Amino acid sequence: MAKTTRGSCFVVVALLAITHLCICEALLSQKEQDKVTKLPGQNFNVDFAHYSGFVTTNEKLGRALFYWFFEAADDAASKPLVLWLNGGPGCSSVAFGEAEEIGPFHIKSDGKTLYLNQYSWNQAANILFLDAPVGVGYSYSNTSSDLRSNGDKRTAQDSLKFLLKWVERYPEYKGREFYIVGESYAGHYIPQLSQAIVRHNKASGDNTINLKGYMVGNGLMDDFHDRLGLFQYIWSLGFISDQTYSLLKLQCGFESFIHSSKACDKIQEIADKEIGNIDQYSVFTPACIANASQTKMLLKKRPRTSRVSEQYDPCTEKHSKVYFNLPEVQEALHVPPGLAPSKWDTCSDVVNEHWKDCSSSVLNIYHELIAAGLRIWVFSGDADAVVPVTATRYSIDALNLRPLSPYGPWYIDGQVGGWTQQYAGLNFVTVRGAGHEVPLHRPKEALALFKAFISGTPLSTPESNISKDMSDLVSDS
Repeated sequence: MAKTTRGSCFVVVALLAITHLCICEALLSQKEQDKVTKLPGQNFNVDFAHYSGFVTTNEKLGRALFYWFFEAADDAASKPLVLWLNGGPGCSSVAFGEAEEIGPFHIKSDGKTLYLNQYSWNQAANILFLDAPVGVGYSYSNTSSDLRSNGDKRTAQDSLKFLLKWVERYPEYKGREFYIVGESYAGHYIPQLSQAIVRHNKASGDNTINLKGYMVGNGLMDDFHDRLGLFQYIWSLGFISDQTYSLLKLQCGFESFIHSSKACDKIQEIADKEIGNIDQYSVFTPACIANASQTKMLLKKRPRTSRVSEQYDPCTEKHSKVYFNLPEVQEALHVPPGLAPSKWDTCSDVVNEHWKDCSSSVLNIYHELIAAGLRIWVFSGDADAVVPVTATRYSIDALNLRPLSPYGPWYIDGQVGGWTQQYAGLNFVTVRGAGHEVPLHRPKEALALFKAFISGTPLSTPESNISKDMSDLVSDS
């Protein structure tokens, strides 16, 4: 009897080993299937590999998120893994993060030709772009009601499931140093996902996703302070009247950014008319004239953005709409015809307009994650009239963190790149002249900022007596 048991155990172990081997081979083959060989309009070669495809986050309902992953241009095995997220809610990280901000491949004005971004962040890290939640970009669900029931909580949980499955497909990144970076409504996504990862790791004892920190740019943090800072910013620049400024504070001061009242919406429409046809995401650069007749809400409807390349083009978003709707591009990115949206768009109105739960503040999550020891940086382009630098400063002040350094300039190539201050648990950085999408208008400065963040080193600041001068001023008073 004992002999039969041992024989049975041997068979079971052998079967398990074979099953494990088959699973590993299947996972490896899936990774290879996701490899992108060459893209339409790419008339240049690159030295790094990149992959794109889908990861299912809910088998029963058929929810699957689309990703595009770029290995670091040099020595990828030693570089950290970085997840980039755009916001909206409802906007594509592929459309903005990859195609006009930090990704290697940007799109020319013909909408069909690519050029290499010399300030791509994969010079310093392995970069993973994720379109979340479902309904954004190529991400989809087989359950149509999913597109009308997205919200903060499910987005965080689906993104966590995505990461856990993604590292199974790419096992070399298990335990790799990992960071999350993004902008705008990702000011919610990033701390919420970071919190989900930290809690998952603690509960499971598993450090497969080795989260070290996150960085948020021009991100929503707290509805009250975000609105207060926004109204003050556009008024201080002379964009709106005193009366409208007063009404904005009265009607919208305590409203949610996503679910506001009719009275708040109405005064925002008046504010938009007073502001006129400027790009509120980059207030000192030309607007796209093609969209001059379209009235925009301050946040909920995204105006066309601008891009700095060889020749300035304020209508850059339309190039992504052309490129990512091309069947040959979708084929190259492994999007089957049956899964491709009837019309790919940079942002989904359906997702935005049917957003469910939306936290009024994420400042409590900051406190939790600061206590957990994460590296946290917050940066702000100072030419953004959507989530402006004033809003970010109000939110940071509300955290009541102890300053560790004086407020002062940081430099790049001998010029002021912006201003910075270090707090206990958080670094705050501004980028001079940048709009809502900092890497788009100040790509060189943004890359320098990113390198400083992932290395944990301060930005270049001059030797100064700011701290001593401040101490003398305080003692004199």
